[in-house]
Amino acid sequence: MPVNASLADPDRPYTAALPLLRVLVVDDEPIARKVLRQELDCLTGVEVVGEADNGKAAFEQISALNPDLVFLDIQMPMMGGFELLNHLTSGPMPAIIMVTAFDEHAIRAFEAGAIDYLLKPVSQPRLQQAVERANRLRGNPRALAENIATLQQIGPVGSSPDSRLRKIVGKAGEEYFLLSPEEVLAFQASGDIVWIITAKKRYLATQNLKTLEERLSADSFRRVHRNALVNVNQIRKMSILTSQRWLITLSNGQEFIVSKRQARNVRDVLHW
Repeated sequence: MPVNASLADPDRPYTAALPLLRVLVVDDEPIARKVLRQELDCLTGVEVVGEADNGKAAFEQISALNPDLVFLDIQMPMMGGFELLNHLTSGPMPAIIMVTAFDEHAIRAFEAGAIDYLLKPVSQPRLQQAVERANRLRGNPRALAENIATLQQIGPVGSSPDSRLRKIVGKAGEEYFLLSPEEVLAFQASGDIVWIITAKKRYLATQNLKTLEERLSADSFRRVHRNALVNVNQIRKMSILTSQRWLITLSNGQEFIVSKRQARNVRDVLHW
């Protein structure tokens, strides 16, 4: 019978061992993948479950293997690292660590929410530190989804960072989804809860209405009520209720009552 660690050493508290951290290595250079894999094999609690040499293959591996952590090269043929991130929209999200031989992207990656950024060649202490960060995020799907959503704001190499939201994190059941602003019809607050309304279903938002309003394009989203933010491109009808109230109908038939002042703001966008 195995001896309980806390009984064998009374000064050492017993902690249950974490399952192996399942890792995918993505790099177009075979030698770089081999070196990183060898370094990872020296760490305890880590299992390399796959490799990929471009973003397209990595996307397929992520879908099939569901890794906990992806070491992602930035510049690759066919599909680069940031392009791959834009294809991650639903299901379990891995932690992402950017890996590159060039350091000009490091500040942008950290500002955008990368959990870590490694320069080649990667030293063992830095690799250990990065893996420990990924382990701390394990079991926090919201943080992982938001990590990918913020990384997507960087865009491909050479592009300027975009302060606007390119993807919105929504929760349905126990899964988190990355939604494009274009597919969102409206955001509706109910107390502390904010619902994301799309044509097919509703999701729970991970940010409050004020933050969403500040980050979304004012050309597309307007506040129509203190508890509602709508996509003006999804408005199909505006009707006068009273001198102080208007009724807007969205493409899915959902209706919102707006004040006269707010209705004027919406009409200005729609050029009505």
